[in-house]
Amino acid sequence: VQLQASGGGLVQAGGSLSLSCTASGDSYAGDVMGWYRQTPGNERELVATISNGRNTKYADSVKGRFDISRDNAKRTVYLQMNGLGPEDTALYLCIFRRAWVPEPDYWGRGTLVTVSS
Repeated sequence: VQLQASGGGLVQAGGSLSLSCTASGDSYAGDVMGWYRQTPGNERELVATISNGRNTKYADSVKGRFDISRDNAKRTVYLQMNGLGPEDTALYLCIFRRAWVPEPDYWGRGTLVTVSS
């Protein structure tokens, strides 16, 4: 599976950004796509994921501010990020995992989100 992400960039605190990620290659009956993020010196952390059945999971820190959705026909996942703060500054990594495995199988190259205060 290959993942192509787009979006991100620089925004002022309180602003919004959107990310998208499209999968290509092998497909599976059940899968989960979504986003992790990473900052220098820290481990990757889950931001939000969504299954092909549209079950969602969010990090507590983004609940109520971020919204994840997907278009199964396009194999694309979207992340709408609102109310951004400097703490959201990170490299956002698109992920894909088969539904029956606990951790991501595939990682995208990442897109940088920078929030200025």
